[in-house]
Amino acid sequence: MSKVAVVYWSGTGNTEAMANAVADGARKAGATAEVFAVGDFSANQVKDYDAIAWGCSAQGDETLEEYEFEPKFDECASALSGKKVALFGSYGWGDGAWMRSWEEKCSQKGVSLAAESVICNEAPDDDGVARCAALGAALA
Repeated sequence: MSKVAVVYWSGTGNTEAMANAVADGARKAGATAEVFAVGDFSANQVKDYDAIAWGCSAQGDETLEEYEFEPKFDECASALSGKKVALFGSYGWGDGAWMRSWEEKCSQKGVSLAAESVICNEAPDDDGVARCAALGAALA
């Protein structure tokens, strides 16, 4: 049975709802899944999981949250080699540029993505929840 960590930052609760749907999808696919607010996860924990889903909402000019989330992701990136990794997040404006930039950053850091990233405009609707669950299942 694989172990999946779902690590997220959420300002409004939308990305948190996505994180819970990702974890539910992983569990339904037979994995053990744990959900962590980014401040409760450390780089030392990466080794304990087969897969990690990272979630962050778009900030300001479509960027990752820069004080807590981005530094934690950067700290963990070198340990993600060989892990199944996926990205998700919500936004309230723009067109998803923050996710495309984040995917490019992953590529530059040698982090391979195991599933197509999931983005939702505001709170996830039924389709968004289903796509998050599918992302979790892909990591299981």
